[in-house]
Amino acid sequence: MYKSIIRPLLFRFDPEDVHHFSFKAIKLLNRIPGISSLSRKRFKPQNPALKRTLFGLEFDNPVGMAAGFDKDAKAFREFSNLGFGFIEIGTLTPQPQEGNPKTRLFRLKEDQAIVNRMGFNNGGVDDAVERLKKNTAGKRHVLIGGNIGKNKITPNDKAVDDYVICFNKLFDYVDYFTVNVSSPNTPGLRELQDRKPLTHILQTLQDLNNAKPTRKPILLKIAPDLTDDQLLDIIGIVEDTKIDGVIATNTTIERKDLKSDLNLQKEAGGLSGAPLKNRATEVISFLHQKSNGAFPIIGVGGIMCAQDAIDKLKAGARLVQIYTGFVYEGPALIRDINREIIKQGL
Repeated sequence: MYKSIIRPLLFRFDPEDVHHFSFKAIKLLNRIPGISSLSRKRFKPQNPALKRTLFGLEFDNPVGMAAGFDKDAKAFREFSNLGFGFIEIGTLTPQPQEGNPKTRLFRLKEDQAIVNRMGFNNGGVDDAVERLKKNTAGKRHVLIGGNIGKNKITPNDKAVDDYVICFNKLFDYVDYFTVNVSSPNTPGLRELQDRKPLTHILQTLQDLNNAKPTRKPILLKIAPDLTDDQLLDIIGIVEDTKIDGVIATNTTIERKDLKSDLNLQKEAGGLSGAPLKNRATEVISFLHQKSNGAFPIIGVGGIMCAQDAIDKLKAGARLVQIYTGFVYEGPALIRDINREIIKQGL
């Protein structure tokens, strides 16, 4: 029904307008008695074989929603009803910001891809915390990751302060953290992936974390555009700072072998979806092999069908996340991935 009726209708309209409409629709639907339980029954397999214990956390299943979809923690419970084993909110910044000028979100339908240059548009960390309080107070806790970044106006030499603010304010309301230094849509942000500034940010957060009565997992989200030498640096940084894992990968600035309209291809921003599939899997495999499996990896990038997720798990990922695949395939993709994991005994 999604691919034959709902998607063709939604794809007639501006992607960002559809995004906001979808949030309102899903929240409205979940107010109808019985819809939440029906959604969980249809899309969320309850099978012990799907459970994962990672970073000291218990995941109902290994398929998560990637950051960028529910930026402001507005619908994490509703999305959990569609089968996700965990939801990553954000990227959140200390102060609210509008992000880059519109139009900033584009569908490349012939490539099953999306280009975005949103620019960390969000309502600020305090706004999200107020919503997340309902999760910790609710009867059915949804596993939440907090993806954190810096405000656009914050210079790179002060970036660590923004990450610290978000870390401290979110600490009681998320289950793990993701440090985002890899979005291509905030000027200069990817410079923070260099060894010295990245080590400083991660070590500062880790020191704060270790001082807590109970620490929480810290992960690093990296770009797919890093060279092998840079990926080796990432492995060294993870070892040095003893953070808990890596999310591979963010969107790419590459535009290779695309079929869609040339004007769409030229739009600035990060490319996600099917064209990213192979490179993201290569990065996962490289990190896993070169580190001898020293740390867990969450695989994301170009998962458009169940086999794409399986390939990432076989390459070394322990969990996977989807975003663009969810847009193109709907919630059935979550169910299909989980069924294939059970079938293959992964």
